[in-house]
Amino acid sequence: MTDWLTLPDLATRRYGGSVVWADDETFAEKENLITAAPPVFHPHTFGHKGQLYDGWETRRRRTPGDDNAVIRLGLPGVIRGVVVDTAFFTGNYPPACSVSAVSAPGYPDPHELIAAPWEPLLTHVPLTGDTRTEFDVDNPRRFTHVRLTMHPDGGIARLRVHGHPVPDPALIDPHALDLAALENGARVIDCSDMFYSPPSNLIAPGTPASMGEGWETRRRRDTANDWAVIRLAAEGTIRFAEIDTTHFKGNAPGWATLSAGTPDHWTPLLPRTRLQPDTRHRFRIPNPHPTTHVRLDIYPDGGVARLRLHGSLTPEGLQTLETLRA
Repeated sequence: MTDWLTLPDLATRRYGGSVVWADDETFAEKENLITAAPPVFHPHTFGHKGQLYDGWETRRRRTPGDDNAVIRLGLPGVIRGVVVDTAFFTGNYPPACSVSAVSAPGYPDPHELIAAPWEPLLTHVPLTGDTRTEFDVDNPRRFTHVRLTMHPDGGIARLRVHGHPVPDPALIDPHALDLAALENGARVIDCSDMFYSPPSNLIAPGTPASMGEGWETRRRRDTANDWAVIRLAAEGTIRFAEIDTTHFKGNAPGWATLSAGTPDHWTPLLPRTRLQPDTRHRFRIPNPHPTTHVRLDIYPDGGVARLRLHGSLTPEGLQTLETLRA
């Protein structure tokens, strides 16, 4: 598996992404492109415009040109890879596509985005029908929007845009923020187990709609415990921690600890503390001090919906974010 596939999908609707414009969606709506769930197909389900498809499908072009859709990333950031999925499009997929990106300040409308200076990420790459194709992206810039171009027309089921979220320091209060938030640039860099779901769900935006949107490990049959390591958005001091077991009823951990430091050396941050199922727990950190990494240990196994680590950036941490933004 390509390494960047483990990174969050910056475009998904689940994280606030939106398809803000398309020049045509005659057969299937543009919004389907960023649906979090995999595409599905029900044969012989016809509407007034033909077979219903779970994707974006345009009319057959009879004049020169290409079809375009513009997606606002829910999590602006550095793009490491793109997945273009033509699932179930067999005789009506585009033979090629392109992907470009732009970093647009504020909240531009579609007309402003169309006129923006787009930067190519993928240029006229070939596609095949009913296939999930992965493309590496090598560009260190932070982007806020992507444009998907079909050459010349057809249907694409899903677009995934994997990468590292990078926040805008101008929109961050360095004295009060969630240092573990994915949208602020934090990352889960290691874990003991992700059998049921990825640990990046721990630090995802919003509240989970189900257990599947949290982090859940398999049942342990030994004497060890499960854990995850989070690299904070930047160096900061944590004052409050929130460990949320919402939706985990018969499979919540019994206890948890938090440690601060580096992957080579940990110091206690929150002592071993009992957890309740399906509960949002909030704890004051007794002895806060600057750190760049936090380790969550759960005992012995189970599921955690969200981890929030509220505090403030150090001057060095703020400088780190400003450097990333540049």
